[in-house]
Amino acid sequence: VEHKVDIVGLSGLITPSLDEMVFVAREMERRGFDIPLLIGGATTSRTHTAVKIEPGYRAGSTTYVVDASRAVGVVSGLLSKTERARNEAATRDEYVRIREQYARGQAVKARAALPAARENRFRPDPATPLPCAPSFLGVRAFDSWDLRDLADHIDWTPFFASWELIGRYPLILEDEIVGEAARDLFKDARAMLKRIVDEKWFTARGVVGFWPANAVGDDIAVYADESRTDEIARFHTLRQQIRKSNGKPNLALSDFVAETGRDYIGAFAVTAGHGELEIAKRFKDAGDDYSAIMATTLADRLAEAFAEALHKTVRTGLWGHAPDEQTTVEELIAEQYQGIRPAPGYPAQPDHTEKATLFKLLQAEANAGMALTESYAMTPPASVSGLYFGHPESHYFGVGKIDRDQVEDYARRKGWTVEHAERWLSPILNYDPGAAPRVAAA
Repeated sequence: VEHKVDIVGLSGLITPSLDEMVFVAREMERRGFDIPLLIGGATTSRTHTAVKIEPGYRAGSTTYVVDASRAVGVVSGLLSKTERARNEAATRDEYVRIREQYARGQAVKARAALPAARENRFRPDPATPLPCAPSFLGVRAFDSWDLRDLADHIDWTPFFASWELIGRYPLILEDEIVGEAARDLFKDARAMLKRIVDEKWFTARGVVGFWPANAVGDDIAVYADESRTDEIARFHTLRQQIRKSNGKPNLALSDFVAETGRDYIGAFAVTAGHGELEIAKRFKDAGDDYSAIMATTLADRLAEAFAEALHKTVRTGLWGHAPDEQTTVEELIAEQYQGIRPAPGYPAQPDHTEKATLFKLLQAEANAGMALTESYAMTPPASVSGLYFGHPESHYFGVGKIDRDQVEDYARRKGWTVEHAERWLSPILNYDPGAAPRVAAA
């Protein structure tokens, strides 16, 4: 209103953005807006826009934009006096079809009741020994990890995907369709990466920590020392509720930590983003948007490489639960090692707010210059964080959809209202929070 804008654009990086977009659309409706609303970003989709966002803003048009490079054409069509009405009508018709198709495929799927899911939890083989004690307890910071080492650990496949070139590295370089573009891009990336390393454009900082820990139901209690009497933090985990067959368990991350005995948990936060914004701004100010985007993309890759390199150091030395591990970079990327490093906001623990506990334990701001936004995105943007589980039987999984009984239980454990829990867990709810309660299958 203040700036008399022609269009509002929303871009979402992490899943909490999805609910905020719905809120903004409804606020625009309530305030009497009728200007176009654009939706984009990593977490969004055409289906989410059609099903969740567009119905809340009827006075104006809502349009999903798959990629920023398409925005100019979309905006031109929406601002055209001759084409706007036709474009908006076509989008509305398309979204009606998407909602109808979505509704046909969204018959509420039965989930196991939470007590039954817990009874079917993963039980590690008692003959499998617990991981050894880490080499130290508490936290250790890294002020300037060698960028050359990180460059050697880069997974290039996601790099090409970020430029909309789909294919696995190095095969993508010889692809009949995108091979030439991939080779040109790779050449530019390698040239800039050399400058990043040689001229130290970025500073890679990180922090790692280890603590005694034990599972308490679906939570993980973290202790100050080996006496295990002073609980200094608690991680809350979510459990799969999909009904399993063939003896498969309903998993939660707490299953990979022993309820009794000398078990441990680790955590980390790393970034290659110190210096990233300054370098990107320098290129933008010079009118070189391509190099600005390239620098940001490479910072992201270096941060992911930092997480990979540090995890190997953890397994072989700092924790030392796999001291004899010999792995190539390719094997690391393929996760061919013992232990996992799941992160809040990802499939095994979809609740982003658990990052607050992780960052507090690690003292991430003091030790690595990292912080969290109000929606729990990490800053600097080129950052990675997560937990370390060392049990030989730990593995990645997805929680999937959960039912009201688990949401109520989770809210109680976190000290939240159910409504607050539903907001943060909205992408994985197996029910409509506004509908009447439904009992999960036993």
